[in-house]
Amino acid sequence: MTTDTLTLDLDALTFDAAGLIPVIVQEVATGAVRMMAWANGEALERTVATREAWFWSRSRQGLWKKGETSGNTLAVVSLHADCDGDTLLMRVDPNGPTCHRGERSCFDAPGGEAVAAHLELGWLDAVLAGRAAADPAESYTARLLAAGAERIARKVGEEATETVIAALAEAHDSDGDGLAGEAADLLYHLLLLLRSRGVPAERLAAELRRRHIAPPAARPAKPEDLS
Repeated sequence: MTTDTLTLDLDALTFDAAGLIPVIVQEVATGAVRMMAWANGEALERTVATREAWFWSRSRQGLWKKGETSGNTLAVVSLHADCDGDTLLMRVDPNGPTCHRGERSCFDAPGGEAVAAHLELGWLDAVLAGRAAADPAESYTARLLAAGAERIARKVGEEATETVIAALAEAHDSDGDGLAGEAADLLYHLLLLLRSRGVPAERLAAELRRRHIAPPAARPAKPEDLS
């Protein structure tokens, strides 16, 4: 779990007439919004003390710990107030789905496509982590990981070549489907290579953020930098 410091100044928050404040719950790994709930001061104090998400149920008029019955708890990484202090962002590492219907997010339609948060590298990394424990006879991911970093690195090279070929072909066929497919294969194998060497997707995301945010004078100039 990300090791952010979990602190909150309750006196700096603006609660409504019922003593409640809205809380937007965001998954750390993907940036996806998992749910929205309400909390009072006691719920927030319990959240900070236990690092587990506590809320206030307006329908039951009582405190509730997320996942206390289902087991689908939310490990809280950090809490952030908005500019007005009347809304909180709760960043979490979820244990299973968040919606009571069994969907990953309360905003996902049952049986439908999940609401993605841009390009979810963390989500893909989590899928790879789950498949890493599978039987290599039944899982392509597990077989590649068992074969080792050298084999995966060769696959990255193969997929990179196929992506270049597709990109050149798209110059004459502009629908982009072929290029998108090859790029997805490349991204999958690249994340698998990082996993095989013990480098989590969050490390990659942190490096991209550093290159985007840091002023040019603070780092060596590189053509791939995003600034």
